[in-house]
Amino acid sequence: MTDHLRITGPMLASPRCGAKTRSGHACRAPAVNGQMRCRMHGGANGSGAPGENRNARKHGMFTREAIAEQKRMQALLREALRVLDEME
Repeated sequence: MTDHLRITGPMLASPRCGAKTRSGHACRAPAVNGQMRCRMHGGANGSGAPGENRNARKHGMFTREAIAEQKRMQALLREALRVLDEME
């Protein structure tokens, strides 16, 4: 690794952010010094959306109700596919 122009070892060895992304995977960004989160998930001062940010609620796709509705629809589709497979 010494022949590489950039020394990336310390950055790769740094602790990772403990936040979960919208897709459910762990954030892979390095955590801010002395924090458990990266700069995008609340590790730095002033990071994150301001309180009562109406722009963050633009479409409501990630509200609890919308996520629950998506799960109900997925379950219904799985059940319909299972019934169709049984009919064949």
